[in-house]
This record gives sequence, structure tokens and C-alpha cells, in this order.
Amino acid sequence: MAGFSRAQAVSFAILVAIVILAPFFVYPIVAMQVMCYGLFALGTNLLMGSVGLLSLGQAAYFGLGGYTAGYLVQSLGLTPEIGILAGGLAGGLLGAVFGWLAIRRQDIYFAMITLALAQIVYFGAVQLTGFTGGENGIQGIPRSALFGLIPLGNDRVIYAVVGVVFLAGVLFVHRVIHSPFGQVIRAVRDNEPRMVSLGYRPASYKRIIFILAAVLAGIAGGLKAMVMGIQTLSDVGVTTSGLVVLMVLLGGIGTIFGPVVGALIVVAMQYYLAPFGAWVIVIQGGIFVICVLIFRRGIVGEVAYRLKSPL
Repeated sequence: MAGFSRAQAVSFAILVAIVILAPFFVYPIVAMQVMCYGLFALGTNLLMGSVGLLSLGQAAYFGLGGYTAGYLVQSLGLTPEIGILAGGLAGGLLGAVFGWLAIRRQDIYFAMITLALAQIVYFGAVQLTGFTGGENGIQGIPRSALFGLIPLGNDRVIYAVVGVVFLAGVLFVHRVIHSPFGQVIRAVRDNEPRMVSLGYRPASYKRIIFILAAVLAGIAGGLKAMVMGIQTLSDVGVTTSGLVVLMVLLGGIGTIFGPVVGALIVVAMQYYLAPFGAWVIVIQGGIFVICVLIFRRGIVGEVAYRLKSPL
């Protein structure tokens, strides 16, 4: 595959095989959640890995994408593809505004600004009950026909749609990172003053990546709303922002497949540790500590380091 290293090509082929075979071994809803969060984490990794910016407010775009898709499909009767695309557009527009405000700052100040802006969105979601449903959320989002032709009521059918969008997102992120634009972004991350001296405008490049991450988050949020049939405040809360950062850290910052692995681990723990009740947080914390101690570069990042090949 063009632009892929051998290790990346093999990894992508394995990922495709897993996506195809997963619904035969795992409950499709769980697999689809992994892919939705994986797409969300891929966008967040663009910020953290390519630009070196830690955003604590990515849930704002994820939640807005879900609310937009849910409202358009349920209240206005539009088709799912319009709802999902509108979710991505809404996330991108919000990202353009928030990016313009946040990119002016660096390091911890950037992180705090993104967190504050996301909290504003959360407050808006609580108050705008006509659009978001407030604390009740948007419930009973219908799985109407895709393009008016393909019914999404069957889990296997919507799984195929989510799988295609997810794999397309992986390819898109890979292309962005390995394009000339991506090379400039990495150079800005490594030595911003030098890029300024060469005539580049780092803020503009950072803003573009910020918007792309927001678009991916919005699409992921729209997909999740379609899959679950409900959109709640939890998707726009600070906990979700923290979870997606954790996914990137577990999988490996700056890797292509790391965020996907991180999403798989986090979602799997949410489902399979549920019987432990309040002990879930303690168990999760212990697992995260072990992963950080053993895999300092993240799971995929550590594998890539040992193979001396990017993943």
C-alpha cells in the first residue's frame, strides 16, 4: 500500500481482518463502540502526536457531533449519512472557533483553555434542552435507511457502515501524517522557532490539525449516536476527554494504530469489569499503572520501538 512501511501494511491488513471477523466473535455493539472511540482517539492523536498539544476538551466535539446527528435524524427525519456528516461539520466549525482561541497559548495553558471551553459546551448542553434534551439526552434515535436505501436496523448492516468509516479514518490519518503537510507539522513540533525563521506560520498549521481532530471527533460522535440510539451528557463531559487522552497514551502517542489499541483496552475494561462495581476504578487504575511502567511509549509505541519500524 502506497505510503505504508512494511510493518504498517501488515498491521493494517491485520486490522482489516479483525474488523471483518469481529462481529462473529464479539457482540457487534461492543465492536462498533471500539471503532467509534478508535476514530475519536485517532483525531486526538493528531494533536498530541503530530503537534505535541494536549487537549483536555475533545469531548466537546465528540458530544456535539452526537447531538447534531441525533437531532437531525430523530427530530428532522434526515437520513443517517447526513446526520453523521453534519456531526463532523459541527465539530469542525466548533473546532475552528475554539482552535482560534486556544492555539494562541502553549503547554499547560493550552490544555487549560481547551478544558474551560469544553466546560462551556457542557453547560450549553445542559441548558439547551430543545436541542440536547438536557439531562435526559436524546433518546430513541432511529436507525433509518442509509441513503434512503440501506436499512440500518440490523446490527450487521450498521456494523459494515461503521467499519468502512473507521478504516477510511485510519487511512486518512496515515495520509495526513505522511504527507508534506504532515512533515511540516512535525517540524513545527520539533523546532517551532526554526520554522518561523524559514517563513512558515506555525499557528496556521496547528489550527488546521486542531480542526481535523475536531472533525474526526464529530464524525465519531455521530456514529456512536447512531449505533447506540441515544446521546447523553456523558459524551460531552470532561471524563470522556480524559478517557480519549488515556486511549492515546496507552496505545502510543504518534503511532497510527496505537489509539485503536488504546480504545480497545478502555472499552473492553468498561464492559468486562462492570461486574466488579465500585472496584472497577481501582482495577482500571492498577492496569494503567502497570501499562505505563512496562510500556513507557505505549503498547504499540513500544512494539514499534523494538521493531525499529513506525506503526
